[in-house]
Order: sequence, then C-alpha cells, then structure tokens
Amino acid sequence: MPSQESMRSRRSRTFRLAALACAALALAVSAAPAFAEYPVTTLATLIDRVQIEDMLIAYYDNFGVTDENFKAYYVDDGVLDVNGLVARGREQIEGLYKKVAEGTPKRAGRFHMLLTNPRIVVNGDSATADVVWTGVISETPESTPRFVEQGREHDDLVKRNGRWYFAHRTIISDGGRQEMFEKLSSQR
Repeated sequence: MPSQESMRSRRSRTFRLAALACAALALAVSAAPAFAEYPVTTLATLIDRVQIEDMLIAYYDNFGVTDENFKAYYVDDGVLDVNGLVARGREQIEGLYKKVAEGTPKRAGRFHMLLTNPRIVVNGDSATADVVWTGVISETPESTPRFVEQGREHDDLVKRNGRWYFAHRTIISDGGRQEMFEKLSSQR
C-alpha cells in the first residue's frame, strides 16, 4: 500500500500536469487565427442577392449616358449621401443627381462603371451591400481605356412587393472626386 506522502506526490504531479495541459490548450486556442463568420447562404438569400446585384447593375448601366430615373431606385423616404452631400426623400435625391451631373466634367467617349468586391448580406426583407466602384472612360474604340474615378459604396436596402430599393446609400469617392465635394468630404 502506497504511503500518504507518495499519494500526495502523485496527486500533486497529476494536478501540475493537468494545469500544464490546460495552459497549453489555452495558449493553442488563443494562437489560432480568428475566422470571420459569414452568413449562411440559402436558396432564398441567393435569389435575393442576385436580384440586388441585378438592380445595382441596372442602376449603373446607363450612368452618364441617359437621363435615368434614379429616384425610382429609392424608397419614398430614402437617403443618399454622396461625399457628405445628403438628400432625403425622392425629390431631394433627384435634385442631388442633377447637381452632381452639373458638377461632373463632360468627357468624350464611352463611360463604364465597374462594380467589384460585392459584399451583400441578406436578412429577410432587408440587406446591406458594399461595393468598390471604378469609372472607366474609353475616348475612342482605338484608345486605351483609362480610370477616371474610384470609390466605395455602402447601401442599406429593403424589399417591397418583391423588389429591392435603396433605403440609405453612402457613396465615398477615393479618387477622381469632383471639385464640388472638396469642402464637404472628409476622410471617411
């Protein structure tokens, strides 16, 4: 039969080994990389995401080419913030588009807006969309296209009667910003 001293020694050794194992496990877990949690994609959210992408593409497709009815993409009380210039409601939003068009230099050639890095998260009848936008001009079919502007956009969207609308848009120019925004824009 083991002595009390040898039993205490074994328990002490077992306790130290358990403490050391716990410390090693805690250190290993804390050293593991943190992974971002992505929303689960379902068939319904995938369809909504495609509808949102289609809406964004339709919105930008004729940018600078036709007199698009941009206010139709917004809910009645929607908000548009372009580099700190804010419009609330469809009528103000329409006025802001006209003001921006007047303050944008006229360029010869064909203008295209590229949307990249879309991050769209759907949550029922609301969603958020974050994209990087890049304006490209091709002055002639033979000329090399060139970048003329770039920025970021964050959209809060709502779905009404099966269609997606902007509830609140924030547009930030990171390059090629028009002069009209110089005093309004701060680093965002």
